[in-house]
Amino acid sequence: MEQTTFRTIAVSVIQWFDVEYGAAKVADTADAPNQIHWLRCFSLINLHLGCFGAFLVGWSWTAVLVAVALYLVRMFAITGVYHRYFSHRTFQTSRFMQFLFALLGASAAQRGPLWWAANHREHHRTSDTPADPHSPIQYGFWWSHAGWFMSTRHLLTNYSRIQDFARFRELVWLNRFDLVVPLALIAGLYLGGVALEHGAPALQVTGLQMVVWGFFVSTTVLFHGTCTINSLAHIIGRPRYDTGDDSRNNFFLALITLGEGWHNNHHKYMSCTRQGFYWWEIDVTYYILKALSWTGLIWDLKPVPAKAYDRTTQLRGQRAAA
Repeated sequence: MEQTTFRTIAVSVIQWFDVEYGAAKVADTADAPNQIHWLRCFSLINLHLGCFGAFLVGWSWTAVLVAVALYLVRMFAITGVYHRYFSHRTFQTSRFMQFLFALLGASAAQRGPLWWAANHREHHRTSDTPADPHSPIQYGFWWSHAGWFMSTRHLLTNYSRIQDFARFRELVWLNRFDLVVPLALIAGLYLGGVALEHGAPALQVTGLQMVVWGFFVSTTVLFHGTCTINSLAHIIGRPRYDTGDDSRNNFFLALITLGEGWHNNHHKYMSCTRQGFYWWEIDVTYYILKALSWTGLIWDLKPVPAKAYDRTTQLRGQRAAA
């Protein structure tokens, strides 16, 4: 019994660094949907606990500004790269830029690009049905917000859902060893903080302070900001279209996620690069992608179809959801 327990713990620790270690024995898709793999998800729990380090290291304007900057940059990486590129292919880019984008997305510590995109594609295919990985309608707020992320059932990547990108070996490697980039970010923040501590003492920055604010606080807020789209965007807001699910448009969620809050728009026309269809629907991610297209780094941004502005269709969708 003790040997079995030790082996289980050892395997879980290895899986923090190599998520596909012992893949044949990791996940059985027949597992109950509410089963949480607590040992495997200790890193996520530790992420939240790390925020309390702020009481030990204090704060500085530099550390707080770095935290805010990393939140915004990595939120764009999730929304613009993991979501609009890897999940829906709403624009095109080169293989080199694709990998750089994937590295940026991995720094958000929300698993690898192929895992993220494969689950999101399944969400759209089965939205708000019992097969949806994170439907608040089917499983409640807690499960849709974070529980599914920690479940044994969703630990491994279903490569059959993401075959178009699984052919790139560098993406498969990054997807398997998804903790490499966050650890590199932590190291960079610490070294940067130490450099400022000695080179600019007036800023009152330390290496640990930069790690706590720049990684733990920023990444935790980023995680929950992203998760609101899975949970709240299917509960709070107004639908414009009849999409067959409970997706909603929510202005506040659009602000904190750089445009993802126009969720009902997205569920109706998921191949569009833009999710805020009107000028008052703020979509910062789209603005950045549009600017990048002017540089030639990305191209072929998929436009909003003309039928999306058909008022009759919109009103019919609102009546159906009433």
